[in-house]
Amino acid sequence: MEHQKFGLGAVLSASDEYIVIKFDDFGEKKFLAHIVLTALKKSDRTPPVEKRARRKPKAVAAAAPAAPAPVPAV
Repeated sequence: MEHQKFGLGAVLSASDEYIVIKFDDFGEKKFLAHIVLTALKKSDRTPPVEKRARRKPKAVAAAAPAAPAPVPAV
């Protein structure tokens, strides 16, 4: 679907009351169905495949130096 303001998007879910659409540049938007249906038009274009973010592995924190051993009382 294509919205005149948000551009190309894919319908994620729809009910009698709401439509949830994920847009390429604006993320997920939830609309009242009876209002947004007039603003949408069917598009032959397919939305681009979502790229998964690659996360860097967490760095292992250096071990804290051990506390000195207590001195025994005499």
